[in-house]
Amino acid sequence: MAGRIPQHFIDDLIARADIVEVISSRMPLKKAGREFKGLCPFHGEKTPSFTVSPGKQFFHCFGCGAHGTALGFLMEYEHMEFVDAIEALAGSLGIEVPREEGGKDERSNADLYMLLERAADFYWEQMKTSERAKEYLQQRGLDGRTARDFKIGYAPQGWDTLLNLLGKSSVERDGLLESGMIIRKDDGREYDRFRDRIMFPIRDSRGRVIAFGGRVLDQGEPKYLNSPETPVFHKGQELYGLYEARQALRDIPRLLVVEGYMDVASLAQQGIRYAVATLGTATTPDHLRRLFRVCNEVVFCFDGDKAGMRAAWRALENSLSVLREGRQIRFMFLPEGEDPDTLVQSIGAGAFEERLGEAMPLSRFLIQELESQVDSMDSVDGRAHLAELARPLLNRIPMGIYRELLLDELANHVGMAPERLSGLIFDQSRPQAKSAAPTNQAASLGRSNLVRRALELALHYPGAAAALEVQPQLQLVEKKGISLLSSLLEDCRNNPNISTAGLLERWREEPEAPHLGKLASGELLIDLEAAKMELKDSLNKLVRESGPDQRTDWLLKKASDTGLDPAEKQELRELLALRSTRNQADD
Repeated sequence: MAGRIPQHFIDDLIARADIVEVISSRMPLKKAGREFKGLCPFHGEKTPSFTVSPGKQFFHCFGCGAHGTALGFLMEYEHMEFVDAIEALAGSLGIEVPREEGGKDERSNADLYMLLERAADFYWEQMKTSERAKEYLQQRGLDGRTARDFKIGYAPQGWDTLLNLLGKSSVERDGLLESGMIIRKDDGREYDRFRDRIMFPIRDSRGRVIAFGGRVLDQGEPKYLNSPETPVFHKGQELYGLYEARQALRDIPRLLVVEGYMDVASLAQQGIRYAVATLGTATTPDHLRRLFRVCNEVVFCFDGDKAGMRAAWRALENSLSVLREGRQIRFMFLPEGEDPDTLVQSIGAGAFEERLGEAMPLSRFLIQELESQVDSMDSVDGRAHLAELARPLLNRIPMGIYRELLLDELANHVGMAPERLSGLIFDQSRPQAKSAAPTNQAASLGRSNLVRRALELALHYPGAAAALEVQPQLQLVEKKGISLLSSLLEDCRNNPNISTAGLLERWREEPEAPHLGKLASGELLIDLEAAKMELKDSLNKLVRESGPDQRTDWLLKKASDTGLDPAEKQELRELLALRSTRNQADD
């Protein structure tokens, strides 16, 4: 069913769902005080470190760092996409998921999906009648069954074949333009984007055609031509072949990331149905998160030349932020002159998978590559250089066992005790230990952490944030995180009954989501009233940092509008005296 799921429905769904019930129906949980505990399903452990908080409707593993809401758990545990998780959670509560059908964007997106599917059908029919295209696939070793499974088609040579078929009206031509299927020049002339190419339909997680990749049959540039970014296609998020892999295999043990569409199809024909390809771009953290929702092992396959090593290193750098226990990333480098397509055809699937089993772990590749940048590991200078090169990379890895084990491995190479090296590598990133006493911690955290503390309080006690009057001056404070804090407080005020989980879901697709999740994972040893007082105090201190003149003007305005409390009156007298003294000095 087309249409966006309303945000108010997602808020209500999170509020009505019981995260303990959702998780305990899939794994054992035991009551532990106000919370529930169990063995983490996302990494191997013998002592429970997986905690579920009914109050926050939030789960967190202190071992591997996994955390999230009921929706997040379904996405990780059941390998679901966001929309699928919403439908599953709503179904368990007997609720129908509503859709907003009235918006122009949703109607046009539904039209785009239909248009792209018709284009895929057209290219598939063209493949059946083009002897040249069929001969190309045969030369590459692809049979008809594989071509059908991936619906591989052919775009004919004409400049306007697709345009004439699917663009008979101005509305249809606008749709072809928006979907990236035609190009419109400045003088208004239009023509097909894909001509004389083997066409690979790219599908999303629901099997809808969202874009195409086209490969030349003979010589020509570019060798591969991809659809541009469109309202339904974002290269940094989609993977070719992932939908087909999930259709072919009920349980996917690993996913193999290759560089070409033909590699994916050729491997599938040989029985290796778990290969996927990025779409003309480097592997992104979004790609990795999608892959790890399906399985816990990802193998990158690259050429063994310098270009392949550079591409592998980019993949490693983009992988660090999603690493944790239970997840494994390895690298397979191909012999010179081979690609996955030719190699699997020459040695067979069994031998190919044996090579996969011998792929290099990320930890070994990381240290090996860094050592290659060091003049000599026999000298103190060389080993110190290695540690310095590793510092920014290790700091990207989430805290947990994996990071500690990688640190131990690095310590062996550097020749230092892991504890000493840890203090040097993570000196700016390790969290401060919590105080056991439920006292006001804002002052002890220091002025530089006021924003962080306010965010933490608002996340843990949204009701406290909703009840506060937030001064407009807060946005004038020139401090990192102020914009995020202002937006979070606004969410609380506009939704006074929202929970911690509800807040986090509103920020799921934003870059700040991981940071907010970490803040929500901690424990605050204060109650609601104390949180309200501390949050108010933190916000007032931040506002004072916006400058005395802005604060004075705001207090004067409030005095005339609603009046001031005794503390504000005293503050206004002091600020006016300060302004008077400053004006006299200027005169």
